[in-house]
Amino acid sequence: MNKEEKIQAMTEIMTKFTGYMGKHLPDDVTAKLKELREQEDSYLAKVVYDSMTENQELANRLNRPCCQDTGVVQYFVKVGSQFPLLAEVQDILRTAALEATKEAPLRHNAVQIFEEKNTGTNTGERIPWINWEIIPNEKGINIEVYMAGGGCSLPGQGKTLMPAAGYEGVVEFVFDVMTSYGINACPPLLVGIGIGGSIDVAAELSKKALFRPLGVRHSNSRGAEMERLMEKGLNDLGLGPQGLSGKNSVMGVHMETAARHPSTISVAVSIGCWAHRKGNIQINEDMTYEITSHRGGTL
Repeated sequence: MNKEEKIQAMTEIMTKFTGYMGKHLPDDVTAKLKELREQEDSYLAKVVYDSMTENQELANRLNRPCCQDTGVVQYFVKVGSQFPLLAEVQDILRTAALEATKEAPLRHNAVQIFEEKNTGTNTGERIPWINWEIIPNEKGINIEVYMAGGGCSLPGQGKTLMPAAGYEGVVEFVFDVMTSYGINACPPLLVGIGIGGSIDVAAELSKKALFRPLGVRHSNSRGAEMERLMEKGLNDLGLGPQGLSGKNSVMGVHMETAARHPSTISVAVSIGCWAHRKGNIQINEDMTYEITSHRGGTL
C-alpha cells in the first residue's frame, strides 16, 4: 500500500468510526447503565432506564444517531513518531468529520465565532478539535473520539483556588457545579475532574478523565479514595436518570492530576451525559485497526 492509498484507507476508517460513534455507546457505558437500572426501586427511574435501552436498540436497528445532538467532534490523538502518516493526520481527521457529517449523518454543530454562522459540516475554526501526544519510537496511532454535546458541555467549568482551600475546596467546587448544572446534562453523568498545573492544564485533564474505562480508579490510592467518596456523595443527591430522581446521579467520578504550583490549586470539571459517546481505535502502520471501546464493532 503506497502513501496515497494509506491516506485514503485511514480517511475511510475514521469517517466510518466517527459516524459509528454517534450511534453506539461504548461497552463500559452500556454495562453501567444496566447496572444502575438494576439498583433502582422507583418505577419512574426504571421506565427511564428502559427507554434508554430501547433508544440504543432502535439506533442500532435503524442505523441512526442515539441522540439528536451529536455534539462537537473532538479527537484525542496519541501518535507514534514513526507513524507513516504523521504529517497527514490533521487533514485526515478534518475530512473524516466532514464526511461522517454527510454519511452518518451527524447534526451540524460547528458555529463560527463572531460570524455566528453554522458551517453545516462540523468543521470550522480549529474544529474538529485535535489534541496531540507524540509517542517516541512508536509506529501506530491511537485515537480517542468524543462528541461534546450541548447538554454535557453546559456544566463544564474551571477555577483556580488558593492553596489553603485544599482538596476540600476541590470537592466543594465539584459539588457546586453538579448541584447547579448537573440536572441539565442528562444524568446519570460521568464526571471528569482535572486537578493541578494551571487552569488550562486542569481543563484538558478533566476531559481526558472522561476516556478512562468505568470502574478503573486513579492510580494513587488517595486519589482513588477521593473518587469513591465524591461518587457516593453525588449519588446521594439522588438526581436519578434524566434528573427525575433515583438512587444514583453519576456513572462514575474520574480524576486526572498533574503537579501544581505551591501557590495555587487549579480544578476543572467536564461532564459526560448518559449517552456518553466516546470511542477508542488503534490503527497500525499498515492500516489494520482495532476498536477497543466497542468489542465486536464493525465499520
